[in-house]
Amino acid sequence: MNDIATSSVRFSYPYSTLQQIARDILSYAKEGGATACETEVSDGFGQNVTVRRDEVETIEYNRDKGLSVTVYIGQKRGNASTSDFSPQAVRDTVSAALSIARYTAADDCAGLADTDLLASEFPDLELYFPWDLPVEQAIQLAQTCEAAAFAVDKRITNSEGGSVSLSESQFVYANSLGFMGGYPTSRHSISCAVIAGRDANMQRDYWYSVARNSADLDQADSVGKKAGSRSVARLGAKKIATCEVPVLFEAPIASSLIGHFVGAISGGSLYRKSSFLMDSVGKQVFAPDIQIQEKPHLKKGLASSAFDDEGVTTVDRKVVENGVVQGYFLGSYSARKLGLRTTGNAGGNHNLILDNGARVPFSELLKRMGKGLLVTELLGQGVNSVTGDYSRGAAGYWVEGGEIQYAVEEITIAGNLKDMLPGICAMGNDTLVQGSKQCGSLLIDRMTVAGG
Repeated sequence: MNDIATSSVRFSYPYSTLQQIARDILSYAKEGGATACETEVSDGFGQNVTVRRDEVETIEYNRDKGLSVTVYIGQKRGNASTSDFSPQAVRDTVSAALSIARYTAADDCAGLADTDLLASEFPDLELYFPWDLPVEQAIQLAQTCEAAAFAVDKRITNSEGGSVSLSESQFVYANSLGFMGGYPTSRHSISCAVIAGRDANMQRDYWYSVARNSADLDQADSVGKKAGSRSVARLGAKKIATCEVPVLFEAPIASSLIGHFVGAISGGSLYRKSSFLMDSVGKQVFAPDIQIQEKPHLKKGLASSAFDDEGVTTVDRKVVENGVVQGYFLGSYSARKLGLRTTGNAGGNHNLILDNGARVPFSELLKRMGKGLLVTELLGQGVNSVTGDYSRGAAGYWVEGGEIQYAVEEITIAGNLKDMLPGICAMGNDTLVQGSKQCGSLLIDRMTVAGG
């Protein structure tokens, strides 16, 4: 179930109403003197239930709507938004955007996307799956999840809660070049966080599952067991002496390394010259066996879309091939700033998948590392996007002889992304799909680990 007809009976407004509002906005903008206009109109709702210690802690239900208008008078740009869909409010929002544009300096890179790049086909990517979940059933699922965590070990003494959430939304994007497109989407999740130990010896960890379709979520008790097991495993954590060793990033946080790479080759960083990967197309940035593909048309993908935030067609492409950067992440504005063409990434990347052609079991990664640090949690934001310097607080496990020995905490891992990315020497087959970037656990050949 993921068609517009089905969605119309669940949202506050029929899809056709969003389309009409978008048409009205374009008409008002033209009447007001705009030479170009684009707008997005959206409507959605969500439900979130959290239980703590088997008691209901919060039940949240929300309905949201909003519209954003961007107008151009020549190459002067103005933007305004509102959550009021009344005809007068819509007119007033367009007028506000026009007023802003009139007092804004011209920018020769401002404007809509190029007409020849706009999407003309809209494949069904299976992004919308309604979840008919009564609050009573959501509470039971959350309780099952939390109870499974407590059942793991008697040393689990407290909980931050088990949660079940659903979110459904629909949108229309339209511009004065004649483009109009949109669709409904859904995103559902189950999560749990618990605390093990007492007094000064307490450790917390969590787990979650997220999917477009509730049928694709991990079972609630499985999520709870994972959260409980992870919390107990961290008990007795120690500090370690400062050393230089291989570091293994567990899959849930390994994708953050790809995130730093994406940020460095994204348009805003590049035209502002605030990236450690300036002019990197055609250059070796990763190890020679690393491939990164962008796949915007994956069915049920958490970052799938037939077009980007400007209506530009999205396409499969190789971002990194044999360790060499093949292209950037650009919207129309940043592309013009750089003298290039948009890559269909206005609004972000779409399903980035990292592979090295030889993914191995997690146990094999530990063996290859031999002696080093397994990182399962990162703290702080100590990453310099200009220089590539990387320094973050971390927690995880000390590994010797290819096996986990004990938990560690209060440490810092440091290096430079210019060395870390080409230093990825192995990848696990434990890929998690929890966002727009997908990869297994990643082993980096050497980093500095600062202990207490």
